[in-house]
Amino acid sequence: MPDLAWMAWTWQTGLFFAGIASLLLVMTLLAFQRPETERVGVLRIPTTRGDRLFISLLGTAFIHLAWLGFVGPGLWWASGLSLLYAAAVFRYV
Repeated sequence: MPDLAWMAWTWQTGLFFAGIASLLLVMTLLAFQRPETERVGVLRIPTTRGDRLFISLLGTAFIHLAWLGFVGPGLWWASGLSLLYAAAVFRYV
């Protein structure tokens, strides 16, 4: 077993990676049950569910970084804003 003591594993870090793994599992199961079809939204490019998930995760990272830079360490409002952003991405992109 490799020594992972150099990593700063906290319960928050574990929860984050568990959430990402859960998202990937749900997207995989959805792809099996309902095959994906490309859709053209406001970006005028064809996107699939996986593309929209990637765009929403990338935007969420930028929202949290901007929040840390402009507001400070209280990230609960940034997380709520990120959920609204992800919902908008999945609906309109």
